[in-house]
Amino acid sequence: MTEKRRLDIPILLPGVPDTDDACVARLTSEIQGREGVEGVHVAAAGPGEPAQLCIHYDPSVVPLPRIRELVASAGARITERFGHVLWQVEGIAHQRRARTVADRLRAVPGVLEAEASAGGLVRVEFDRTRGSEQAIRDALAGMGVTVTGPIAARRPAAKPDRVDKDQVADAHAGHDHGEHSHARGEKEHDHAHGGLLGPNTELIFSLACGAMLAIGFAIEKLLPAASGWLPTTCYIAAYFFGGFYTLREAIDNLRLRKFEIDTLMLVAAAGAAALGAFAEGALLLFLFSLGHALEHYAMGRAKQAIEALAELAPRTATVRRDGETREVPVEDLVVGDVVLVRPNERLPSDGFLVKGESSVNQAPVTGESIPVDKRPVEDAATARARPNSVGASSRVFAGTINGAGAIEVEVTRLSTETALAKVVQMVSEAETQKSPTQRFTDKFERLFVPAVLALAFILLFAWVVIDEPFSASFYRAMAVLVAASPCALAIATPSAVLSGVARAARGGVLVKGGAPLENLGSLSAIAFDKTGTLTEGRPRITDIVPAEGVSEEDLLRVAVAVEQLSDHPLAAAIARDGRERLGGRDVPEAHDLKSLTGRGVTATLDGKPVWIGKAEMFGADGITPLSKASAAAIAKLREGGRTTMVVRHGRNELGAIGLMDTPRAAARDALAQLRALGIKRMIMISGDHQKVAEAIAKDVGLDEAWGDLMPEDKVEAIKKLRAEQKVAMVGDGVNDAPAMASATVGIAMGAAGSDVALETADVALMADDLSHLPFAVGLSRHTRGIILQNVFVSLGVVGLLVPATVLGLGIGPAVAVHEGSTLVVVVNALRLLAYRDNRR
Repeated sequence: MTEKRRLDIPILLPGVPDTDDACVARLTSEIQGREGVEGVHVAAAGPGEPAQLCIHYDPSVVPLPRIRELVASAGARITERFGHVLWQVEGIAHQRRARTVADRLRAVPGVLEAEASAGGLVRVEFDRTRGSEQAIRDALAGMGVTVTGPIAARRPAAKPDRVDKDQVADAHAGHDHGEHSHARGEKEHDHAHGGLLGPNTELIFSLACGAMLAIGFAIEKLLPAASGWLPTTCYIAAYFFGGFYTLREAIDNLRLRKFEIDTLMLVAAAGAAALGAFAEGALLLFLFSLGHALEHYAMGRAKQAIEALAELAPRTATVRRDGETREVPVEDLVVGDVVLVRPNERLPSDGFLVKGESSVNQAPVTGESIPVDKRPVEDAATARARPNSVGASSRVFAGTINGAGAIEVEVTRLSTETALAKVVQMVSEAETQKSPTQRFTDKFERLFVPAVLALAFILLFAWVVIDEPFSASFYRAMAVLVAASPCALAIATPSAVLSGVARAARGGVLVKGGAPLENLGSLSAIAFDKTGTLTEGRPRITDIVPAEGVSEEDLLRVAVAVEQLSDHPLAAAIARDGRERLGGRDVPEAHDLKSLTGRGVTATLDGKPVWIGKAEMFGADGITPLSKASAAAIAKLREGGRTTMVVRHGRNELGAIGLMDTPRAAARDALAQLRALGIKRMIMISGDHQKVAEAIAKDVGLDEAWGDLMPEDKVEAIKKLRAEQKVAMVGDGVNDAPAMASATVGIAMGAAGSDVALETADVALMADDLSHLPFAVGLSRHTRGIILQNVFVSLGVVGLLVPATVLGLGIGPAVAVHEGSTLVVVVNALRLLAYRDNRR
């Protein structure tokens, strides 16, 4: 007989960023081959719970204690061996430098994967048996890159009250996948890095190059009587300043046996000098280095837009402890602290209101344009025990702005685990995730640059074919090198992606990298979950149909007793409305609640089993079928668009309950806006009965609804759609996680209040507001358009300049047009930071 045991992945592999990490696959593979283990897979995270490793095993071959021991030891070995770091660094000025840094890091012994971004992020996975963090730091230092601090680990500590955690946790004492973050404001270095003269060294060197070029040119043209060595000396100085960083980059690339753009520029400048055309060579290096410096500035602008998010939360909080109030750093706040927030102050932490009423401007986190009214929770003890179930009217977030009323908030998350902190962390990580277009352009460059060198070499022998001196052929070859250098192409995609991700974050939309951003901008189909997505997710009891001989009170007492143990929205509605209809009458105590996924629940009451769920649950898996009277009642309720729940206690059918969820007010307008943006197909998928699904779909303006779908059926439905076209799946990120993972892009709503949604989604709408979806799609489409424009300009300029230089265009004009295209591309990408959604 096969049994199952689930163990929390954050406990087994502390510090692993998500279930897609290679360490999770390593752990699964290691356990899979053990005797008695029949299967191992990752179970998606649930409400308020982390992702888990599910082990199917034969207890007659390997007992449970041995399973725990095997998994714990395997996790400890993997945790001890493999490390992950995500560092903020100084010294990566542009995208080509980022690519070189990543390639050099991959060559460090023990490094398994490395990515770097022009925004100053480095992410590395390494094998501790072959390398170390210090070796990675030394490699970065050798390239002039300095680590200024780690990015805070995004996964919160696991709760200590789950089954099996104590047994597993001890095996990991002292191990970690990454560094702990510094307190906010603390840095390893107080000064800026980036060069001899600080972060602007490259710009200063570039301007010095320009100054030397201008002086030398002025002496040569305006003072013909001056000695010839004076302008030449100025040009040589210009070569030094203009070529300093370019030479460093070229040397790094040659060590990796790569020919990059910097190599082309140096060859062209050296060729110009060999011909005595020092002025043109200096002009080439000046414009190229100036383009690099301005590119660094532009990427810094986008990076600053992201860093500004981290500054939204205040540095201190007024907390009530031991009967008195005191001001403490937000890093010192602990779960359970009560903080006092005065009018117009920013909230220091995530939590729920325990005293006072106010309106809170949540735009910094969720993007909502209108302040949201907040009131205290009705039961603080219940809110404390189940913080993820606190309603939106009482939940608040760090970084949001209090209105006119003084409020008191009980802290539910540490400062490193707030919704705002996670957004900053994930947006930072997104910088290192390449988009499909960027991966294409990277591959294109690596093939194109050697091809350009080959063409230039062939052109060196043009004098053999046509009647011209070798110097003219040499000059033409150098001009072609300049014209064909794909500088603008290298920055075309990264600048647009970084700007798009930053703009989305400012609007309350978290996009996890270039791939989701591009995919969301190109898809034409979206599938929506029903409950909580197209509907409010707050169903209410509309009909109570007791069975013959059963009173409404008896039916509700049993239903409320069981459903109050569940977190499901339908269960919450039955418990809430049922109590209200009972008018304070006693409700018996049920226990042993078990969820029958996609069908209902079962529990024990007065020593007899209780089943509550869909009509289809009865008559399957050994459960007695429904009577004809109950089946007829269910059919009638479904005709009216009701969601139905049947209640049975022991052998007695007690009746049916009909519920109705209200469609979101913004749903119809949001769907109309999506159609206007080019989304041609929109489908609602639901576990509810087909007639109920069709009724809701009609209300919100959808033509297509698929009902009666179990969670695994939703996955198959998305796979079917994806086989036909790119498709996004919009849901809450919790129950829909498997379907979202199967879509081209998974989009979660209301992610600010859900750790699980933030973890599972490719795109997270921080507010529980469907009207933010058109903004996300519109921005993604605009970003994709900018990327395509940039690529077209980059390749178009190269396509025009190469034949022009072959036909005689000089190095000077070629450099001016070439570097001008780079600036056009960067400025075009920065326009995304000012993107406005006129529909909102």
